[in-house]
Amino acid sequence: MNVIHRRGWELPESAATPERFFFDRRAFLAASGAVALSLSPTIARAQRAADAPDPSIDLYPAKRNGKYTLDRPITDEEKNLTYNNFYEFGSSKAVAKPAQALKIRPWTIKIDGMVEKEQEIGIDDLMRKVGIEERLYRHRCVEAWSMTVPWSGFPLAKLVELAKPLASAKYLQMETFLDKSVASGQRQSWYPWPYREGLTMAEATNELAFMVTGAYGKPVAKQMGAPLRLAVPWKYGFKSIKSITHFTFTDKQPKSFWESLQAAEYGFWANVNPEVSHPRWSQASEEVLGTGQRRPTLLFNGYGEYVADLYKGLEKERLWA
Repeated sequence: MNVIHRRGWELPESAATPERFFFDRRAFLAASGAVALSLSPTIARAQRAADAPDPSIDLYPAKRNGKYTLDRPITDEEKNLTYNNFYEFGSSKAVAKPAQALKIRPWTIKIDGMVEKEQEIGIDDLMRKVGIEERLYRHRCVEAWSMTVPWSGFPLAKLVELAKPLASAKYLQMETFLDKSVASGQRQSWYPWPYREGLTMAEATNELAFMVTGAYGKPVAKQMGAPLRLAVPWKYGFKSIKSITHFTFTDKQPKSFWESLQAAEYGFWANVNPEVSHPRWSQASEEVLGTGQRRPTLLFNGYGEYVADLYKGLEKERLWA
């Protein structure tokens, strides 16, 4: 008998997403469209008015990478579509409607800094060049709530490989779009726009670092960071920058958006640690979105086996903020 021993935090793949969606592509896409329309007719109409048909739609649903599993069910899609932090479109969670004003095609990504050759590439060309897959990830917000998402996309390491950084590059800086005509939040002069984030090269090439292009088996929604966002599941969610347009390889540690605003509360590393409180609240537990349940927070959000070694020798750094 072949006995499979699962780790304590793993969930059988069949329990994560209804299999019927993946056995019938047409049924899946039709159901996805129906769900999107039922969520908010206003959002759906704004979406249709803002964009032509997505040229990447044929890439979804992407094949799931079974290596990345969960310890809890996937968060309901409707909850994830209507509970979002995206300060470019407002400081509340109700940004889904205003975010539809963002035009995501054409979308060009600039790669520069310490690279062999600077380049620009369209998002659709990039996806087809590197290919996409689906991964199930946990997401832990610094505000002490969590969710789980079936992200589609590709490892950030593939973009690093495409960029051909010089050996002297120590960090990867990322910036979001800047367009005050559609993003009302960017008209607030006290914020240091554009949104900026960064990783060390070791973090950027870690297997968990993931460039998101889709969610729930279709292109990612605008309010979730379309057409390209970052997912680094062992860090607090504000590190997962949305709607990225610019990657810069550098030898200087980037100063991120929230660090620029309030360095005492939001640092560069932002690794999840239940034992280190935010200055204004505990991080020992988290509310699981859509369930009302609270769960104990896990060190590195439960991904320590993948990332703990990245921080050996850095004990004097402020890793948990």
